[in-house]
Amino acid sequence: MSKEYTCLGMMSGTSGDGVDASIIQSNGIDTLSILKEKYFEYDDKLFREFHDLKKKVNSLNDIKNFSSKIQKLEKEITIFHAKIVNDISNGLNLDLIGFHGQTLYHNPAEKISLQLGNGNLLSQLTKKKVVFNFRKNDIVNGGEGAPLTPIFHKYLIKSKKINLPVCILNIGGISNITFIHNMNDNDILSKDVGPGNCLINEWIQTHTNKKFDDGGKISEMGNINEIILEQALETYEHNFQKKNNISLDTSDFDISFARGLGLEDGAATLTAFSAKIITSKINFFLKEFDKQIRIIICGGGRKNISLLKQIKLNSNKNLSFFNSEDFSLDGDFIESQAFAYLAIRSILSLPISFPSTTGCSAPCSGGEIIYI
Repeated sequence: MSKEYTCLGMMSGTSGDGVDASIIQSNGIDTLSILKEKYFEYDDKLFREFHDLKKKVNSLNDIKNFSSKIQKLEKEITIFHAKIVNDISNGLNLDLIGFHGQTLYHNPAEKISLQLGNGNLLSQLTKKKVVFNFRKNDIVNGGEGAPLTPIFHKYLIKSKKINLPVCILNIGGISNITFIHNMNDNDILSKDVGPGNCLINEWIQTHTNKKFDDGGKISEMGNINEIILEQALETYEHNFQKKNNISLDTSDFDISFARGLGLEDGAATLTAFSAKIITSKINFFLKEFDKQIRIIICGGGRKNISLLKQIKLNSNKNLSFFNSEDFSLDGDFIESQAFAYLAIRSILSLPISFPSTTGCSAPCSGGEIIYI
């Protein structure tokens, strides 16, 4: 029997609102048990600092121009993660930490994916082995550095004995999908499929003192402006028709087309826009498969009833949707579990990305390892 490791995975997603933390025990292949999980919300200062900087960094040049602010914020975010390690690991002996960091800028065309998080500093503060910078090796090997969770999604599908074919749709700030139609690692298909919560969150944060549309209640009170929606979709298609990116960043989308709309109508229109892109991408992604396909939804977006309603409304008839909890999967922590699992695979030099998931030239491991 292969060795099992106790690993803490910490994931701060594209919504940039806090950190999901999961401690698992796993061999990085086919055994896994969850020991502890908790969400740590950014305080208002850290939340604002990150989102203000994210809006300013839209190119490699911006990374150079704002380098001092980036370094300062990276240190703050790393210290925040160190406090999480001390909080959640109380009473548990960690073998290692999977430290994703907070994505500030992701651009596959420029071969860059920048996550704020200093692995060396975290290792010094926690006295633990740390795996971080998960996306770098994939990019060096011709991939886009994302999505990285599909190999973990495959483990979940297999461990829960869910009948194939099946998809896992993660709706965070950005939406990504994994399609499992057999159990061969090299046949896992995945890609980012559009905005998730990022546009809706930005609209709510701009117009209220809230951080997101809780349950989609605000958008449910509004009316979709069909004219603005159609124009926005046309503009989006025109801008993206020449691109065939596997991965996306929140900076690929903006809320400017909804300006002039009231709070509720703007939320409704942005929700419809997000859902239309997600479903058009999924419908195209799965167009060669006419079998009945189950889609399991995880991430914060699964709680937005308005968004889910729109996604189901626009999807192909052979797709049926389920909540992750329907299969005893906690949809809030799948990503943090994944980066704990990927960290274990990294120290074992097992692949975490594949040509069919990120576009890399060959299956490759990833993650820089800081030893103590």
